Amino acid sequence: MPEDLTERNHTRTRVAPTTHGKTSQATGRLLLRRRRRRSIRSSQSKMSFRAREIYKKVVRRVGGEGKLPAEVMDTVKNILPNSKVVMGRAKRGIFAGRHIQFGNKVSEDGGNKSRRNWKPNVQEKRLFSYIHDRHIRVKVTTHALRCIDKAGGIDEYLLKTPYNKMDTEMGIAWKAKIEKMYSELAGMEVGFFPPEEEAKIKQGFEEVRSAKREFRSESRRALGVANQSQLEATKADDDETTEVVDTNEEVSDVAEKS
Repeated sequence: MPEDLTERNHTRTRVAPTTHGKTSQATGRLLLRRRRRRSIRSSQSKMSFRAREIYKKVVRRVGGEGKLPAEVMDTVKNILPNSKVVMGRAKRGIFAGRHIQFGNKVSEDGGNKSRRNWKPNVQEKRLFSYIHDRHIRVKVTTHALRCIDKAGGIDEYLLKTPYNKMDTEMGIAWKAKIEKMYSELAGMEVGFFPPEEEAKIKQGFEEVRSAKREFRSESRRALGVANQSQLEATKADDDETTEVVDTNEEVSDVAEKS
């Protein structure tokens, strides 16, 4: 009997390592999957709701989480805006982080609280863009105006503000467009003229301006002459009509006397 027990114990000890190895491999795979899920959840939990939604859209378009390397996906996460809530009005302008706020209005007598909100001070302004060479009409907050004045203009503000601080997709697209235009402008060749040619070019511009002024003055004179002749013609017509009326009255008076 003891020999049989020892043989059974030996067989058990021989079989146990193989099963233990398989279970350890399976548990290792499960642990790795759990760690990956936790890392994805932790990375997504750091982002705001809007950033997570935009990130999901990007992942769907690409085709999945594992299609691109982790470095590229990290750069995408850093580019996305990290604001929690964005107003519908903020999507159509530059608010610079100023959005609607909610709170309580407390009465002085009884301390009764009633819900209220604070809306940002939004103004419609015409801002000059040097890269577009024209004024742009846009809705901005007073805080955004101070930021734009501090940066030195709308172009400089969009270039200096990082992508993750741009609140709306319109701001991100506008920033990318201006960056592209400035990069194309940087690639262009710039030529300098000597002072003599610059003086000639300046003189040519002045001649063009003087010609425009003369043309405007001549057109105004011609218009004045045409108006004067028209007034004289209308006066002559009025005189003729009065003469005809007078003759008709004389004829009627003579007929009555006869």
